[in-house]
Amino acid sequence: MNQSQGSGKLRAISVASLACASLAMCVGDAHAATLSGDDSSSVNLYGLIGTYVTQSKLSTTPKGTVQMGGGGLTTSYWGMSGNEALGGGTRVIFKLESFFRPNTGQMGRNTTDGLFSRNAYVGLANDTYGTVKFGLQTTQTYLNQSMLNPFGSSVVFSPLVVQSYVAGYNGQVIGDTVWGNTLGYYSPSFYGLTGVVQYSVSSVAGQQGRDNLGLHLVYEHGPVQAAFSAQRVRGAPNSPGVDQTLYLAGATYNAQFAKFYGTLQTTNTTTSHIGTHTYQLGVSVPVTAVSYILASWATTWQSAPSNQDSVHNTGSIGYDYYLSKRTDVYGVYSYDRISAHPSGSTYGAGIRHLF
Repeated sequence: MNQSQGSGKLRAISVASLACASLAMCVGDAHAATLSGDDSSSVNLYGLIGTYVTQSKLSTTPKGTVQMGGGGLTTSYWGMSGNEALGGGTRVIFKLESFFRPNTGQMGRNTTDGLFSRNAYVGLANDTYGTVKFGLQTTQTYLNQSMLNPFGSSVVFSPLVVQSYVAGYNGQVIGDTVWGNTLGYYSPSFYGLTGVVQYSVSSVAGQQGRDNLGLHLVYEHGPVQAAFSAQRVRGAPNSPGVDQTLYLAGATYNAQFAKFYGTLQTTNTTTSHIGTHTYQLGVSVPVTAVSYILASWATTWQSAPSNQDSVHNTGSIGYDYYLSKRTDVYGVYSYDRISAHPSGSTYGAGIRHLF
């Protein structure tokens, strides 16, 4: 056999091998396509970055402080989300979201936050049957609170939110705004009404079986939004062994010239025999096509052991101006007063940008 004949045989063998490999790949791809039903998928990268500066004195603090923070009207975060169509109207979905502090460049809201501490879940979504999510999820209670006040999810300026979660404002709600180890079911909309169930399995050492549960309804139709939340917390990592039930109800009405907000929230911490009733009223008024006046007032009545009742009032008024669809600047003044404590005032300004 000469060199040319050998080369010809080698080329024939190579071509045959490539053909077989290509056929195997095609069969594999066809098998994968059969399993998925639809090869379409997408992944998105997004986020919000914001910073603010405040001169702040709360009713619980002896003197004021000046600080720069990351967030403000919205806590800074970035995230990735994606989905893959499986066919029959069903999709695999996932979301990974991380808080961060742009004023220092650090990850998380604080040093205890993990990498993806805002949301980290995977699930299945179907237009007919709803969505199931597995993993760390923002609580629907917090989402409803954010919808029911003009300052949204702000843990700096929203009277309803700061009285619920911020220690300096004697936050009344046990646990975080996110729950780990959570199974969530989100129903499809039925004439504007959707339901949400969140069940969080306790991971606190010695507290297994003390799980969290949230039941929620959200209604949106025309100018009206309404929400209801019933939440039981028994497995908060920062408050092990503490039992608390929470009920939240409220509504908004958009009258075009102004949007009005009203909220009632109650908590009952059975382990300490402390109950609270919080009432919040708010309004958002468009000044121009790109600017708004925001105002909100929250009052909390707290009953403590030995009938040591207290009243907590917090109010905020702000001006929000949009430089573009994704960037706005704002200024806010907040008043704070708890029974038997001097009043406090906070002045703040900030900027935020969606990307």
